[in-house]
Amino acid sequence: MARAKKKNRKTLKVLAIAALAVIVTALSAVYLYNTPLAVLQPAGPVAAGERHLLIVAFIMMLFVVIPVFVITFAIAWRYRESNHKAKYDPKLDHNHIAEGLWWLIPSALIAVLAVMTWHGTYKYDPHRPLASAEDTMKVQVVALDWRWLFIYPDERVASVNELHLPVNKAVEFQITADAPMNSFWIPQLGGQVYAMPGMGTSLHLMADRPGTYYGSSANISGKGFAGMHFNTIATSQKEFDTWVAGAATQKPLTKNLYDNLAKQNTDQSIYTYGRPATDLYDTIIAKYMHANHNTEEIE
Repeated sequence: MARAKKKNRKTLKVLAIAALAVIVTALSAVYLYNTPLAVLQPAGPVAAGERHLLIVAFIMMLFVVIPVFVITFAIAWRYRESNHKAKYDPKLDHNHIAEGLWWLIPSALIAVLAVMTWHGTYKYDPHRPLASAEDTMKVQVVALDWRWLFIYPDERVASVNELHLPVNKAVEFQITADAPMNSFWIPQLGGQVYAMPGMGTSLHLMADRPGTYYGSSANISGKGFAGMHFNTIATSQKEFDTWVAGAATQKPLTKNLYDNLAKQNTDQSIYTYGRPATDLYDTIIAKYMHANHNTEEIE
């Protein structure tokens, strides 16, 4: 009688743990379903391709993860101390069929993932221009302490803490930093790329529908890091041209004005400027190439 009660208590305990696992899984699924995750809501071809790779890789890895957990719990349950019917089978050791399966299946999945990764790395290379019927638009990005400066060299305007783009227009971002190393990231448009002082790198993205998309710093850079974010506003070409015309009427972004912007500041206000200084972006990079450079001003 006592043994039966003990067995019932263990059974109830196992059922309670299983029920708790199911509840936690269900609540997690509901939370993720109702919580927008930027990387899973792409608004451009690069981000859409990256999401596809992420989902396919996740599903393929489940073919390994789920059986491992199922077998682990099954073995733990079958060979528990109270189960005297469990039979020890020493011949299972070095079983060629079993070992072949648990080596062959993961190896095949890894091979498929390797091919997908190689293909995706080439296709979504940040430096690879996007196919577009129109000319590629250029935006020069400068990571400051702790703000973002966007220079539109062809439009002859600039903005701080707000990025404007026309939809369905391939954009080449030329990225650098005039501060500690940072990282430029717009999750709904594509992956992040590091911004480093004295170096220039590139990132090609496109927004395929109008909207406001969150952008941020993805690399800790000091006390103002948490507030170093910006909105990317994608609009029609006509609306973008209207914004450019309005920005062009603002005061020019001279080198002296830039020196003030480059000083450490947690002000997250949005500014627009007209007629940025010629070759400002190149000058910012070049100043780090001289010995004993002065990081506080551009000569």
